[in-house]
Order: sequence, then structure tokens, then C-alpha cells
Amino acid sequence: MVAMEPPAAFGADAVRGEKAKVVGAIRPWSQEEALANSVRGQYAKGAMGDKEVVGYRQEDRVEPDSTTETYVALKVMVDNWRWVGVPFYLRTGKRMSARSTEIAICFKPAPYAQFRDTEVDRLKPNYLRIQIQPNEGMWFDLFAKRPGPELKMEDIALGFAYKDFFEMQPSTGYETLIYDCLTGDQTLFQRADNIENGWRAVQPFLDAWAAQPQVQLYEAGKDGPQAGEELLSRDGREWRELNV
Repeated sequence: MVAMEPPAAFGADAVRGEKAKVVGAIRPWSQEEALANSVRGQYAKGAMGDKEVVGYRQEDRVEPDSTTETYVALKVMVDNWRWVGVPFYLRTGKRMSARSTEIAICFKPAPYAQFRDTEVDRLKPNYLRIQIQPNEGMWFDLFAKRPGPELKMEDIALGFAYKDFFEMQPSTGYETLIYDCLTGDQTLFQRADNIENGWRAVQPFLDAWAAQPQVQLYEAGKDGPQAGEELLSRDGREWRELNV
């Protein structure tokens, strides 16, 4: 939904039509490209806070040589007029440092730096963060000049959190879907063509992983294997710290 075009109307047909279009525009990688643009991981023993935990292969009813992934990172490209050339990085996993669902949109740097001989050259990019859980809201992360004669910059966050303005907690995903089932609203449900487009996009990854089923191990309580960091660092980027 982040990449879809605005629908002509807020209704099931219009919304689901735009979602199907953008998913259909995801570039289908070759098997070699899919392997190069993905990382599969599995947590090993580690610590969650002060509690030591076992690795996935030591969990009950798990085979000691299991290659089931508990972490996946992907790079995908959307080949349409708006998004061509813009990479989308996706990451999900279990037993990471925090439980958080967030969309982070990174803005391009200015094409010309007016203050070449100052630390402004080394500013981090601005981000728009949309947090789905646990603290629903939206924040704009940017740099601002610190008051005073020296040119010193600091991180600031302009934000909105639902809990700060509304006493009622937002509905959970399942509550919303069950209510929509009762009222017959199909807007948030997947249409057949969108599902088919999604499988077309992920099938190269599945084929590549079937051919090379090894997983990268990472310590429980960490944010994934080193290969996941390298997936972004080779493009001059890095994952954001998980927010709670």
C-alpha cells in the first residue's frame, strides 16, 4: 500500500485494483538475482534482555538440522513510472532485539550542498517513519541547526502518536478484518490477481532458496545475520535501529 497509486475512490474495487497493479510491477528476478538480493537467517542461542534463550534448532519439535528460516531480508524493485530505480528493502524476523512493525521512507539528499566546508556535508538523510506497532503513529526524522553562533546540527523528530491524542486504542488487524467480514467490506482483502502477482514476485526467491537451502545463523536478541547488513551496505545504506 505504500507504493500503490492513489485510488480513484475509497472502495474495494478501486483500492484492490491499484494494489494489484503495483504488485504486478515488482521486477521478477532471475534465480541468480534472487539469491544475490535476499538473505535467509535462523536464530541461534542468545539472550532476550536478561533471559537466555536456545536456538531455533534446539526448540521443541524442531529437527536439529532444520533449514527453516526465522529471518528474511529482501531487496525488490518496482518497475513502473513512479518507482523505477528506487529500491525497496524488506526485513522480518523472530527473536530480534525488539518487536516493531515500521515503514521508513528515506528521502534523497539535496542535489547541491551549500555548506561544503562544514559538517552539514555529513548529514544523515531525512526519514518519514510510519509505525504500525506497537506505538502507532508517524514521525519525520530530520536535522535542525542547534541555536547559537556555531553550525551544529542535531537529530530531531516531529511526530504524532495515536496514544497521545485518542483515549481509544486502535483496532488490531484481526479486529478490523473480522468487522469487515461482518459488514461485507472487501477493501482490505486480497483479490485473486493480486495474489497471483505476489506469487510471481516471490517464486524466484523460493526457487533460489530451494537450490541453496543453507541459512545464515544469527544470535537471538540481535537484528539478524551479518549478511543482512551487507545486503544494504553494498548499496551505501544501512538498516534503521528497531523502534519500540
